[in-house]
Amino acid sequence: MALQLLSKTYWHGTQIRFREPTENIVGEPVALNSKDGARIRGVYWTPKNNPNPKVAVIAAHTRVDFSEHHTFGAILKAGYACLGANVRSLNNDTDCLHEKLVMDIGTYMDWLKERGVEKIIMLGNSGGGALFSFYQSQAKLAPADRIRYTPGGKRTRLEKVDLIPGDAIIYMAAHCGQGLIINEVIDPSVVNEADPFLSDPELDMYDPRNGFKPPPEWIEYTPEFVARYRNAQLDRVRRIDACAHEMINISAAAAAQHGAEDFESLPLDVQRRVLQREAFQPLITIYRTMANLHYVDRTMDPTDRDYGSLLSPRPDLMNYQRLGFARIVTPDGWLSTWSGLSSNASIPKNAGSITEPAVVINAGRDLDVYPKTHSQLIFDTVQSADKEYWDFPNALHYFEPEDGEQDNATLNDLMARLVPWIKERFPL
Repeated sequence: MALQLLSKTYWHGTQIRFREPTENIVGEPVALNSKDGARIRGVYWTPKNNPNPKVAVIAAHTRVDFSEHHTFGAILKAGYACLGANVRSLNNDTDCLHEKLVMDIGTYMDWLKERGVEKIIMLGNSGGGALFSFYQSQAKLAPADRIRYTPGGKRTRLEKVDLIPGDAIIYMAAHCGQGLIINEVIDPSVVNEADPFLSDPELDMYDPRNGFKPPPEWIEYTPEFVARYRNAQLDRVRRIDACAHEMINISAAAAAQHGAEDFESLPLDVQRRVLQREAFQPLITIYRTMANLHYVDRTMDPTDRDYGSLLSPRPDLMNYQRLGFARIVTPDGWLSTWSGLSSNASIPKNAGSITEPAVVINAGRDLDVYPKTHSQLIFDTVQSADKEYWDFPNALHYFEPEDGEQDNATLNDLMARLVPWIKERFPL
């Protein structure tokens, strides 16, 4: 029997779609040039009985296709518009700069306003929560006060564009940011970034000497091991941060040398090496990012979730697979998106800017987003006077049915509550 390592639901994207026949709607392809020229594409959905809605829901994610988001069906039936706003890093976030994605979201917001939409509700599902929080924090600042450089030192030019804030935000099974996910899942026992098999056994959560047992048997790590492990995870992130900055600095130094007045007087072989270093675009391979203690120990953040992660029921082996979080990234992409110490796309960093109506939706059986670690933290840090926390104890990450089942009960339960929440605040 073949060993199943990948979650079919997650990797095939089968649940991010209309799950029931949806009639009387129109889907319009949207292709736009972002504010800095990047090409972005999405789908704009409207109900036939309300072809020019004044209220729209926009959903986006850094790499997942949300053009047919599973919440849209019920929202459209209620008479609202929905925009599945795919960004430039769709299906490939190797060089994802969140500061550039702010440009993409801003472009979609402009387009909605041009179509006559007066109120825009941001649907932050999964990684979309941190994306929209970051967008909102920048949109509400005066242009001169916006972030001018990415963590890797590239100009953002956000001070040169108009950004329209959203009018409400829905955090649906949202984590606190891709970088903060890495802080939780990166394997601190890696001794050498170039050798995925070289480990420090004292920091290996999958070593039986630290309490690990054959999957899928739950375990409980000691508080001492947890503290040591979490600190070591941050130490590894710091080391990768330093590596990323060093790579960027080498290229910058070569560019400076190329621009110097005496460059053409240098020997030709020296000029060639300088030009090569300036042109070189390095990649960082980050092995073993499937090592969250929560995958095998649910005592730290108790829920009724199954063993393992959103990506695999065998995280101990998936930890060595090619697919996973932040496996191959550019130095700039790592610092902007995947470093929990450097990324600006962090809900705890940006939630102070969120004062619009907000709802935080926790999926109780989510395998990578947990109530205390993520959902409650988001709820506590968001500054909205009108905010609610909803827990759906039986829901999975995408409110999908169990594998092999067709039942949409948890999604239907959610929409039966979410649609009235929207109607109360944004009546048609």
